[in-house]
Amino acid sequence: MIKREKYIATIRKFYDSDLIKIITGVRRCGKSEILKQIKDEIAVKTDNIVFLNFEDRLVTSQIQTWEDIVNHVEEKRKGGLSYIFLDEVQEIEDWQLACKTLRLRDCSVFITGSNSKLLSKEFTKELSGRYVNFRIRPFVYKEILEYAKELGREIPVHDYLIWGGFPKRLELEGEEELRIYLNDLDRTIVENDIVNRYKIKKENEFRKVAAFLLLSNSRIYSAKKIADSMKSAGIECASNTVQKWIFYLNEAYILDQVERYSKKAKRTLENSRKLYNCDVALNSIRAVGNRYDLTHNLENIVYNELCYMGYKISVYDNNGREIDFLAEKGNYRYFIQVAYSVSEDKAYEREMSAFSGLNQVDTKILITNDEIDYSTSNVKHIKLKDFLLMDNLETR
Repeated sequence: MIKREKYIATIRKFYDSDLIKIITGVRRCGKSEILKQIKDEIAVKTDNIVFLNFEDRLVTSQIQTWEDIVNHVEEKRKGGLSYIFLDEVQEIEDWQLACKTLRLRDCSVFITGSNSKLLSKEFTKELSGRYVNFRIRPFVYKEILEYAKELGREIPVHDYLIWGGFPKRLELEGEEELRIYLNDLDRTIVENDIVNRYKIKKENEFRKVAAFLLLSNSRIYSAKKIADSMKSAGIECASNTVQKWIFYLNEAYILDQVERYSKKAKRTLENSRKLYNCDVALNSIRAVGNRYDLTHNLENIVYNELCYMGYKISVYDNNGREIDFLAEKGNYRYFIQVAYSVSEDKAYEREMSAFSGLNQVDTKILITNDEIDYSTSNVKHIKLKDFLLMDNLETR
């Protein structure tokens, strides 16, 4: 497995901090692997390390309470600063009490947890600001290429547009095997985690709404419109219920809700957001007859890549013309339009006109899958295959 230095470099700054380090993200995005890589890195300088994996039955047969965790650590650790790694810690009831106790005993604590029991809102409630949270995402394309090289495989861009970046899927070559894995993962993270965690009674309705949302990536949503669409299909669910389910999916890092900013109103537009999937595979496994939604998946992938690069993302309403992304980092602002192709005149005019009226200071970027360079004096065109290899937008 590749070393995910982009994430580890950020976490490394907190190795010796008494803050609890929480590594989170959607299931099977690589949290446990990163935890092991951090442990291996720290092991170079010290052996004062205790590592517990609570998915291991041997571990949970011996450690069943939060007091057991503390007692085990105290028994195994050495004097001085100790590094404690608790993988899938949510399997132990009142795990947060162990974390809070250990940090007061000269321990640097690292944890991962499944989103079925350990969700972002609970970090604040249970740990009261005594933690730092690091979100891990599925592979971006640069990571895919690195791991594919390690596996002796080639993964073209169009494969990424369809099947995304869940790490394990790269080890599977046949489409049937790939679909079995992704469908099983989907059932776990979308249905089991959320349904069980929140004790959703209308399971069938939730599954259908979740499927609708994941097929509607890279689109502006309205809970009312979704509820109306479900009603027309014979599924009764109120708009506030839909909004609540979207919140659950967001809490489990399955969906991101991106705010829209209005130039005219000079404010964020309330109740007007765009949805992006954590990974486009969650759209593609729902495609009928291999009619993959490459257009919206491409925009979703650009969103995921920009997040990986560290940009703050919003959707920009330019006096009624929607600009897909306003990406901000430090003093840099980038207005970005994304399209599968602008080879046709209508598509070219539509995408370019969105930039009308913007100032000349901020950079304007068009990202497409075209091979021809459509750059103008005011707009930089970046080919998708080039964008996916960039570390940041400042490299151009």
